[in-house]
Amino acid sequence: MKKNELNKNELNKNVILNEDAVKNIHCDEITAVINSNDSPKAMMNKLDDYHGSDIAEVISTFSVLNRRKFYRVCSLEMLAEIFEYLDEKQAGEYLREMDIHKASELISELDTDTAVNILSETDKDRRSLIIDAVAPDVRSELKLIASFDEEEIGSRMTTNCIIIDEDMTVKQAMNALVSQARKNDNISTLFVVDENKVFSGAIDLKDLITADSEVELESITATSFPYVYANEQTADCIEKLKDYSEYIIPVLDDSNRLLGVITAQNIIEASDDEMGEDYAKLGGLSAEEDLNEPVLQSVKKRLPWLLVLLGLGMVVSTVVGAFEKVVAQLTLIVAFQSLILDMAGNVGTQSLAVTIRVLTDGGLTAKQKLHLVSKEMRVGLLNGTLIGVLSFIAVGLYIFFFKGKGLVYSFAMSGCIGISLILAIIVSSAVGTLTPLFFKKIKIDPAVASGPMITTLNDLVAVVAYYGTSWIFLLNVLKLG
Repeated sequence: MKKNELNKNELNKNVILNEDAVKNIHCDEITAVINSNDSPKAMMNKLDDYHGSDIAEVISTFSVLNRRKFYRVCSLEMLAEIFEYLDEKQAGEYLREMDIHKASELISELDTDTAVNILSETDKDRRSLIIDAVAPDVRSELKLIASFDEEEIGSRMTTNCIIIDEDMTVKQAMNALVSQARKNDNISTLFVVDENKVFSGAIDLKDLITADSEVELESITATSFPYVYANEQTADCIEKLKDYSEYIIPVLDDSNRLLGVITAQNIIEASDDEMGEDYAKLGGLSAEEDLNEPVLQSVKKRLPWLLVLLGLGMVVSTVVGAFEKVVAQLTLIVAFQSLILDMAGNVGTQSLAVTIRVLTDGGLTAKQKLHLVSKEMRVGLLNGTLIGVLSFIAVGLYIFFFKGKGLVYSFAMSGCIGISLILAIIVSSAVGTLTPLFFKKIKIDPAVASGPMITTLNDLVAVVAYYGTSWIFLLNVLKLG
């Protein structure tokens, strides 16, 4: 068995090494083509042998002069393919290196949503020059998508789709498909509109091809095809879009007119961005960070939540100070404070993760929310009871054998710790569930209820539970002070 595992690991290692070797070979070959004295046509013929993603990885190693040479040699179709694989910031940098004419031609060739994102990474004056240089129809599409906020699904749509009129015959629809396919490559689904461009339904390409010429278009049009509205929030649309097994989904305006489409790639990118933002917020950041981000910008993203958490931390410290008499008379309880705080924080974070995941699946009814809170508190009760009993036994024995305290004192102390753990875990489960539900209710992203915030709130819960229980039972009831 171990031999097989070793052979498997060696195989995986060799595959990775081979992939790296191939990439290095491609890099050297593509660089050699650009550095050669071949004619532009000869260079282009050689570059045609490489995938756009391979070239996208290589051009970052070129000098600015070599990149400008590459822009002139490369066809618009290949250049557009390469830019689809580039990071938006990197693509914006390369766009600034091109002359206005070449840049405008490239923008016209790209999918509209990609073009808008890349243009947003260029300075305002150059962006205006490029937009003015493109064809009027492309300019209107760019302005349409740019008119939506970044959080709206309309900002991610593309106009790369086939649109036909509902009063066309099958033959006319085929002619329209052939005509539009020259500029639009998303041809697997055709979208039907009326004379006012109001969305009527969709036709599968296979159904159109196999339909008889005398068949009415209405008979092969799917009127129950899914759609979204352009001004809907991306975060609200992702789960709905993922539920449909469609490669492409239409985007409508408030008057139900067809504006564009969202492709499977757009959905994946949107989902990835949302997950990245939620992960950042769960880490106590106000936005995502990347490796090359300036230090001051990273500080700006992290500082707001740190200031909020500082205020909550001071509240926790104030509460601890209120129990100064308990700490003075029962100094041993300080040794177990971290145990209570850590368990409360862990449980709260677990409930937070479960709640946010449930909230991403769509709207919950009041009954479902109540069930969620009830379930998390019941889970907290069972976990708290088990952990409390184990702590009662383990801590009692520890104090008795290693601290030299009496049996009654030892297990009175551990009993207080066990009760505190049960209370802290139950309340922390509720806090971890109710906090994101509250944020969702007031129209704030529930991921804002970040891990650090929940941990700090649960520290407050744990401190009150622990020192409050100690003050009541150990000092006032058992008189152990």
